[in-house]
Amino acid sequence: MKGTHRVVVSTKRLKYDFVIRRNITIIQGNSATGKTTLVDMIREAVNNTSGASVDLVCDKKCFVLDGTLWKEQLAAVSNSIVFIDEGNEFIKTIEFSKFIQTTDNYYVIVTRESLPTLPYSVEEIYGIKTSGKYGKLEQKFNEFYRIYGSDIYKESIHPDTVLTEDSNSGYQFFKSICNDSHIKCESLNGKSNIFQYLNSNDNENILVIVDGAAFGSEMHRVTELIRDKKEIAIYLPESFEWLVLLSGVVKNSMLYSILERPADYIESKECFSWERFFTAILIDMTKDSYLAYTKKNLNSVYLTDTVKKSILERIKYIKLN
Repeated sequence: MKGTHRVVVSTKRLKYDFVIRRNITIIQGNSATGKTTLVDMIREAVNNTSGASVDLVCDKKCFVLDGTLWKEQLAAVSNSIVFIDEGNEFIKTIEFSKFIQTTDNYYVIVTRESLPTLPYSVEEIYGIKTSGKYGKLEQKFNEFYRIYGSDIYKESIHPDTVLTEDSNSGYQFFKSICNDSHIKCESLNGKSNIFQYLNSNDNENILVIVDGAAFGSEMHRVTELIRDKKEIAIYLPESFEWLVLLSGVVKNSMLYSILERPADYIESKECFSWERFFTAILIDMTKDSYLAYTKKNLNSVYLTDTVKKSILERIKYIKLN
């Protein structure tokens, strides 16, 4: 499934109106904020299509998944938006993560816990905010980068240390930039190691660069940790490949449309994370050219002054040179 899909579910007293943009949407929040009510209303509308007290409007079928037979239920669901309420322990398992990556559904998961087995975006974590008698989804982590307080963006950031989550091309690019500017740059070999590093290091001006498309499970504990640490900043591009495409270095007639509305082009069954999609697009658009891109080893052309400048210009407020 691809595209954005609006869901409107309502009774005479309550109404939820929101748009699903990616294959995984997380709804968080404390008790009594309307999370379970939303799922219950979806369930009622789906199970009682005739004479139901709940109206459900969506261009895709909706389904509520729960219980120990989740796999058998899910095997019969296709091209649908699947809602899962908190309390279903299977959402934490590797088995669930692997299974849904073979499906063409979108998933809306209610949980107060992080789900490290799932690569979900920081931009698709929501809370439910009630206004009058209507409820709507409101993004919690909807900023492109996250620095424990919006005021910090008014000034440029000059880090002493730059951290990346892996050692692939993105790290190689930023390592080169940092070497030129005598800034320490380290790869932490996995997003889960970022919290441990930040928790054990003080008195450093640190910039953390991670793929926002898959960092959702780490976002809460990292932002809680650095809330009062003004020397730490987080930059959250979709991925390094997305940043390259955004820079204008690659010329392609379709590129503007893809970057403007990526959901219209990303088939969830083929690219479970948007990071995978942007990697595939960059590789395809540069193959057999001097810009030929690979994930593991960065083509040296991306380290030339002109290309480096074009990419760095897309990173606002952060000064690495």
